[in-house]
Amino acid sequence: MGDKLLNRDKVDRIIDRIFDLRVSGLSQQEVAQRVGCDRSFVSRLESLAEVRKGGSLAIIGFPLANTLEIQDLCSELGVDYTLLMNDEERWKLIQSFDGESLLNWLMELMVEMSDYDHVIMIGSDMRIRLAEAILGEKVFGILIGASPIQEDYYLSLDKVRNLIISIKGD
Repeated sequence: MGDKLLNRDKVDRIIDRIFDLRVSGLSQQEVAQRVGCDRSFVSRLESLAEVRKGGSLAIIGFPLANTLEIQDLCSELGVDYTLLMNDEERWKLIQSFDGESLLNWLMELMVEMSDYDHVIMIGSDMRIRLAEAILGEKVFGILIGASPIQEDYYLSLDKVRNLIISIKGD
């Protein structure tokens, strides 16, 4: 930025360290002293990253190898809306629309997703960025690969379970 060179990996490591130290029980002041910043920075970082727990939750994901297992988990944990597809299902869906109808369906889906408090988007880097651009801070991405993903991905149920529980606050 300007004349400064920034190391994004270093920033990510520092932020991870701050959160790890806070989770371990250190105060904001103790964490600030250990990483060499002001206590107010630690406080502001926590405020920026805070997520309101509870509320309605939707999950969209593709191409997934274990859609039925994930669907069952979502039902068990009270997820309000799920749209999960394997690669074959997503191509059948796409091919069932003409261009205008597909665009309208996608726009309706995004409007519907805006009604939920939280949306988990499981997919490629590009699809997660798009969902974040449209829906903002309510999106939690689970990255399963770089775009375009051309085969089904087996997603850990524990990863999905832990994220749902952390969002719902159960």
